Amino acid sequence: MSKFVNSVFFLLSIMFVFAQKNKPNIIWLVCEDQSAQFFPMYGDKTVSLPHLEKLAEDSVLFENMHATTPVCAPARSAIITGMYPTSLGTHNMRTYNEGRKTNQPQLGIPSYSPKFPNHIKPFTVYLREEGYYCTNSNKQDYNFEIRSDAWDQSCRYCQGEEKENIHWKKRDAGQPFFAVFNFQITHESQIWKQQQKIFLDPNDIEFIPPYFPDDPVIRRDMATNYSNLVRMDKEVGEIISELKEQGLYDDAYIFFYSDHGGPFPRHKRAIYQTGTKVPFFIKFPKSLHAGEKDERLLSFVDLAPSVLQMAGIEIPEHMQGKPISEYLHKSLRDYLITASDRFDGQYDRIRAIQDKRFKLIRSFYLDKSHHLDVHYRKNMPMMQKLLKLHVDGQLNQDQQKWFGLKEEYEFYDLQTDPYEMKNQIHNSDYQDHIQLLKVELEKWMLNTNDLGAVPEQVLIKQATSH
Repeated sequence: MSKFVNSVFFLLSIMFVFAQKNKPNIIWLVCEDQSAQFFPMYGDKTVSLPHLEKLAEDSVLFENMHATTPVCAPARSAIITGMYPTSLGTHNMRTYNEGRKTNQPQLGIPSYSPKFPNHIKPFTVYLREEGYYCTNSNKQDYNFEIRSDAWDQSCRYCQGEEKENIHWKKRDAGQPFFAVFNFQITHESQIWKQQQKIFLDPNDIEFIPPYFPDDPVIRRDMATNYSNLVRMDKEVGEIISELKEQGLYDDAYIFFYSDHGGPFPRHKRAIYQTGTKVPFFIKFPKSLHAGEKDERLLSFVDLAPSVLQMAGIEIPEHMQGKPISEYLHKSLRDYLITASDRFDGQYDRIRAIQDKRFKLIRSFYLDKSHHLDVHYRKNMPMMQKLLKLHVDGQLNQDQQKWFGLKEEYEFYDLQTDPYEMKNQIHNSDYQDHIQLLKVELEKWMLNTNDLGAVPEQVLIKQATSH
């Protein structure tokens, strides 16, 4: 009998090892606060990013990936759950502030973890249940209190040796892994922290977006951002080299993306493409479909189901995203939705819907401008300069628009107006399409139980009641 048990145990062990070997390793390389428009693979050749450019050559380049929200913590709540922040109650920036009791005391907002059903789990829980070793080298800022079983190794803000020790190398021999590496050097704050360490002459920048004046301060901040991208590329290169040295590169899925647009004014926290559209490419195992481009409308809610499908794990029915598989160009959705709500101490509510060409924006707080008085952003020299030029009346009509009061609806032809400068809401040629998008947006708000209209104090009461 003992021989039989030993034989069964040995057979099960062999089967387990075989199953583990057939589970692909998945790596996420995530930068912060970067719009797709600043990267060479999306057409901007201001700086060379050799490691990312080589990775992109081995990858499928996705041209329409959008953050659900143009700011970090709400967007991460979508990434980790496959759910819209507006459905979870994680749409305000920020709700849960780990290690602090308050968020915005002037608004009476404590640190609270929004309450949603227990069956909504971080997708890494499903990976771990199937034997994956899951690590997150930095940033556990998901706008709700993350479960203790979400990661094998993680911390919110790791530095130095602590960060380096959060790594796939800690897993058991042969164990598949999912590893996230976050690069903070491209964060908004680094625009004012890296001012004296730029790698290019600001005068060599060939293109200044039309919503910015061509000013030395603007150029300096843009040069700083390009320099930070170069720094980030070197960090990416170190991880890619490690994967190749250990023979892990060829068979792995490797994602690269940014957590939202930015880091400038009218980028981060803005509902425009500059705030939501991010660089995104995937290297599939054996570099399948390398060099192809995919124009499908993608959202951060698609990341969780994509990883689960890649790992051969059934996708939970509650997830609102769709998997991005090797079957490219198969439409995931006809319409893409993005949303903005409270940013720090400033309440707002905006919803946007777009197809591949047209975009409709609906604003609910018409007594406010798209520019919100976010104090943190005033550390940036560019923001200080824009405010002065605004007060002095020295911005042109396009540049001034961001400071003016919002209209209830904005409508843009993204094909002819990619920077969303000319509102066509009253153009008779577009009225049928405008009405269509209005109807589809209302449907989405109803079908996904959009909580944006619920006062935050009600959400706080629900979250803190027992």
